[in-house]
Amino acid sequence: MKRFQFFSYLLISMIMLVSPCVDAMELDFAAVEVNRTITSVQPMTGLVLWSGHDQMDKYTSVITLEFAYCLPCKVVTGKKDGKIQYNWSYLENILNDIASRNHQGVIRFRYENPGNKEVGETGATAVPQYIKDLSDYNETSNNAEGQKTYYADWTNDELKWFTKQFITDFNARYKDDPRIAVIQLGFGHWSEGHIYGTKLELGVNFPSKAYQKEYFIHVANTLEIPWGMSIDGGDSYYSPVAEDEELLALNFGVFDDSFMHEGHELASGSGWNEMCWDGVGKEYRWIKGICGGEISYYTSNDQKNFLNPNGMYGWTWENAAAKYHISYMLANNAPGGKHATVDRFREAGIASGYKFRVSDCRTNGTETRLVVSNQGIAPIYRDAYFAIGDTQSEVSLRGLLPGKGMEIVIPAGLSNSDDLQIVSPYILPTQEIEFETGVFTQVDEITIPHNEAKKQLRNGQLVIIHNNIVYSLLGQPIK
Repeated sequence: MKRFQFFSYLLISMIMLVSPCVDAMELDFAAVEVNRTITSVQPMTGLVLWSGHDQMDKYTSVITLEFAYCLPCKVVTGKKDGKIQYNWSYLENILNDIASRNHQGVIRFRYENPGNKEVGETGATAVPQYIKDLSDYNETSNNAEGQKTYYADWTNDELKWFTKQFITDFNARYKDDPRIAVIQLGFGHWSEGHIYGTKLELGVNFPSKAYQKEYFIHVANTLEIPWGMSIDGGDSYYSPVAEDEELLALNFGVFDDSFMHEGHELASGSGWNEMCWDGVGKEYRWIKGICGGEISYYTSNDQKNFLNPNGMYGWTWENAAAKYHISYMLANNAPGGKHATVDRFREAGIASGYKFRVSDCRTNGTETRLVVSNQGIAPIYRDAYFAIGDTQSEVSLRGLLPGKGMEIVIPAGLSNSDDLQIVSPYILPTQEIEFETGVFTQVDEITIPHNEAKKQLRNGQLVIIHNNIVYSLLGQPIK
């Protein structure tokens, strides 16, 4: 039986638990040959189309996510005895429609949308009607992008209370719902963290910085679904985030609504987007929360060209996604461009998010041990577990960072390698988290919970001994 190549790593002294000898019990473990490849875009990752896209049938097999708004006024029917009254059928229809295509939702809450007629009057806010009917609630209006736009009244205490309570109630209902992968939220136009075409008045037509802090702390402590705010949180003109260590320490992700435009990077021009990423903690934000966004609409060709294998504005999709540890990205206008083939959509999707690799699999008939790494560009942000049949590991893959690995123990024997799988309560029953097998190509840390590995000098060479096999530091077995 073919023996798997084990693992490579750089920081040996930090990552191995050293034992004075190899446990004799390890001799009972036999290698199991597992051959897998990743052929599909993984759940909760990849390129995203709007729900209802006219080419959805063409791309449905190479995306796992669809985008849709959830307008509070569409699910709130009133307030009685201090409690918000809901009718969720509007959102349920959206989620069921998305799930019918084996996809999960990227859902965004919003109040303002310039020129939009979905609520009724052109540019009307999605604030619940019961709040609009209050005598002390007064919206303002102006033109944004030449379109009538109304702005929520942030002087109103009921609006401020409701906006937090909505998060609490939404989480209570949907926290474990596999139809939802990501929540986007914020303030201003499209909840993208800004307004323009009218004078900014913090605490009037845009929430005060004090309320924003109160709100985001509440969300971070309440919402259990992976979520993100706009990268505009890094702009101190609108937001308190970049200048507040307490907010920066919260576990939240971000979304960038003009990803890969010509001046996105500091090296290419104004670099405003990259500065905002820096403001919200670019170097670690992806560790704390899921990162994504939307390909730029700055020019009509940005969405159509970003999948060009030769790159756009000096960046390929793969390089840009890796730099910002992107898990998902809206690309609604990419279809129709010459680069947006079905195969390219799949390739770009696989290049985002997590990618699990099994480099070693051994069993003694009652217990199976795997050495697993994340070879992707971001972690998975919800719990997922390796399993054999109905028996799963106690250790979740959630938070396993790129370039890191771990040993996972499943309390069951493995006789048929096809029985090895990854399970998660947060994906649809029809979805699958794939994994690949092979030697690690990028791992700088491995965590082995068992006291069974040791370092040793042999002929002047530092080696690792595990399961009675000797490995070089490059992960190659030494005969």
